[in-house]
Amino acid sequence: MNRPLSQRQEQILQFIRDFMDDHRYPPTVRDIQGGCNISSTSVVDYNLHKLEERGYMRREREVSRGIELVGEGRPDARDDIVSVPVMGNIAAGELMHVPDAAGNVDENYDSVELPSSMAGAGSDAFALRVKGTSMIDALVADGDLVVLRPATQANNGEMVAAWVESLEETTLKRFYLEGDMVRLQPANETMPPILVPAKDVSVRGRVVGVIRTL
Repeated sequence: MNRPLSQRQEQILQFIRDFMDDHRYPPTVRDIQGGCNISSTSVVDYNLHKLEERGYMRREREVSRGIELVGEGRPDARDDIVSVPVMGNIAAGELMHVPDAAGNVDENYDSVELPSSMAGAGSDAFALRVKGTSMIDALVADGDLVVLRPATQANNGEMVAAWVESLEETTLKRFYLEGDMVRLQPANETMPPILVPAKDVSVRGRVVGVIRTL
């Protein structure tokens, strides 16, 4: 690391440091592109490669947030990071089949690295990728990841992955128990709620975080 960094590389390195200070997890390539006003992800990738060559960071390219600062960076910024499996898709719109969150985690699942404050120490958290726009007014967009903790009960108003037994399908909605019925309420004023008998619904997980991926 004898040669000075380019202005662009200094900018990216400082952005990564600031991002990790604020969020306690690393940025994605697109986070860096937007935060540093860079024209393309390939320019970001080139400069990350140079920073890696120079010993300022390590990078796991198969992981979307797989940046670890070393040397003059902040190696302690990842001490509280845990890997959470991305177990499939969940519908924020129509009902959709998803893998059983209570089942064993297959090694072929993708994963995302999160601060333990979001996932929980010794975490059994899991993530699902959102398909649809029914929760858009809750700032959950199509393509985002929702992080959930396994749960079988929920308070009214909590965002959950709810399994509808008769259809063998699940959906991402706000949960409301109303007598012997459950209302699965979207956060999109253009979409109606799903009303089903309470005995036909089971909560699979409560949302504890949302990761914007675009």
